[in-house]
Amino acid sequence: MTSPTKLSHVVLRTGRFQQMRDWYLEVLGATMAYDNGEVCFLAYDDEHHRIGIVNTGATEQPGPKTRGLEHFAFTYADITALLDTYERLDQAGITPFWGVNHGPTTSLYYRDPDGNHIELQVDNFARKEDAMGFMRSEVYGTNPIGVDIEPRELLRRLRAGEPSSELAKAHSNAEPRGFETVPAEFFH
Repeated sequence: MTSPTKLSHVVLRTGRFQQMRDWYLEVLGATMAYDNGEVCFLAYDDEHHRIGIVNTGATEQPGPKTRGLEHFAFTYADITALLDTYERLDQAGITPFWGVNHGPTTSLYYRDPDGNHIELQVDNFARKEDAMGFMRSEVYGTNPIGVDIEPRELLRRLRAGEPSSELAKAHSNAEPRGFETVPAEFFH
């Protein structure tokens, strides 16, 4: 079987075209590949566009019990880049509604202007095999949600000189944690 080589892009429908475009430009540090006021394509890496936004006039938000996309995630090179992004966005008034060390990743969850969940993350393992090994461990099986984190505290520790390797490593909390412990904001 042949698998794709990468996820190419995500396209979002909106009725808040300018707000959504500006939010993604700010959050991702993206550049405009194309914009005609009705559709735009944004780039931030080696792909010609990763995010598309289409002005369909959509106004209805799916509820927490409807089917559909839960969130999509963007990976940063290291914890320093993630925390620098957190600080930049915080200064722009864009704050995460949840910070969590899932084990394989350290993640910050945001809502875009339409209420879509966006995860900004850093991998806690250098190798895919190690992350998958953790995901097969008893610790992860007992607590697949992770441990809540406070990004402001991680940033303080980083600036105080704590090694980034200590800030972005898998949690070792084997206390049972299920979806009922996830912040309610995650489901709205």
